[in-house]
Amino acid sequence: MNSSQVPTLPYWEQPESRRLEFKEQFPKGAHVAKTVIAFANGAGGKIIFGVQSHPRQIIGIPDNELFLLEERISNHIFSQCTPTIIPEIYIQAVEGKSLLVIEIFPGSHKPYYLKEKGRHKGTYVRIGSTNKLASQEMLEELERQRRKVSFDAQPIYDLSLTEINLDHFKADYQKATGRALDKKQLKNLGLLFYERDQMYPTYAAVLLSDSPARNHLFPYAKIECARFKGIDTSIFLDQMSIKGPIYKAVEPCLTFIKKNIALSSHIGEVYREDRWEYPLEAIREAICNAIIHRDYTILGSDIKVAIFDDMLEITSPGPLPDTMPLEELGTGRSEIRNRSLAPIFKDLKLIEAWGTGIQKMKKELLNYPEIELILQEAGYAFQIQFRKKEATGQVPDKYRTS
Repeated sequence: MNSSQVPTLPYWEQPESRRLEFKEQFPKGAHVAKTVIAFANGAGGKIIFGVQSHPRQIIGIPDNELFLLEERISNHIFSQCTPTIIPEIYIQAVEGKSLLVIEIFPGSHKPYYLKEKGRHKGTYVRIGSTNKLASQEMLEELERQRRKVSFDAQPIYDLSLTEINLDHFKADYQKATGRALDKKQLKNLGLLFYERDQMYPTYAAVLLSDSPARNHLFPYAKIECARFKGIDTSIFLDQMSIKGPIYKAVEPCLTFIKKNIALSSHIGEVYREDRWEYPLEAIREAICNAIIHRDYTILGSDIKVAIFDDMLEITSPGPLPDTMPLEELGTGRSEIRNRSLAPIFKDLKLIEAWGTGIQKMKKELLNYPEIELILQEAGYAFQIQFRKKEATGQVPDKYRTS
């Protein structure tokens, strides 16, 4: 979806997604309850009865069955799901037929799960257009969401302060801000946690440190960069793995990108003007956002920067926050996943202000009419694409490469 557009299709014409599912009729088993639970554990969503999904066709629900179906669904949700989920159920008239819409809102008492299966075997989350049994890491994250606690601010009780090295970070922070960091300031930044006269490092401190503990606890807190031949991932032309303190990853990543994209020049009225193939400042913003907003509880995935012939793509583990719809990106609204790391990145001048990242990317793209900005959720990740318009014939002639 183009970031500059708000979806205009009515929801019964949109594809199934993280927030949308279709049913021709009420299915057997607990599938509806699983979807309701997954929606409540995530960003909410709608289940629409009376729509055939493949191929998409409005079937409708007969009028004499509507209220019986509504009652059946209500009883099903009440009897199968816990904590209690209260849906909004209403009738939608489409093409002279009646659809029954079950709207589920993001829950405040997560995790939700199937009563008969229990919390550990009955908690579901929505990944793309499917329901998946929540892993232990996902369960812990749902618990944190209920308690409104940020993962990066959590203490690590089995790690001592002597096992992490923040010397480089403290020096870089003082250079950027003019402020030296003692233990009190580190605590105020959310990097140290005091409990019963003991100090413990937080996950944020480990991510910012030069320590073996970072590699042990977060082996995937890195950026994998690759340049591929063509428009798929079958042939590598170049690749690099960027490890180390996460705040130091931006510049090496940009260096790799500049090595693998074109730089053109033309003579202006007075000076020669150089122009990169993609807008570097917008890409810098996208990389910073990927590092700050990624879900560090997902241990099996890293940030990926992929360069193809037709686009540059940045993928960050973790979907958008549940309260941030895709269509509201770029409106100035901000939802911060890592509440300790984000202010530190701002202090280090890696970002300018909350909620302005997408706006800045769009502004930079005004000078690149041949590039389209695409924002999308890809499975359990968030993806930013800088895609060339050549394939669709939308690019102005003067920006064509051939």
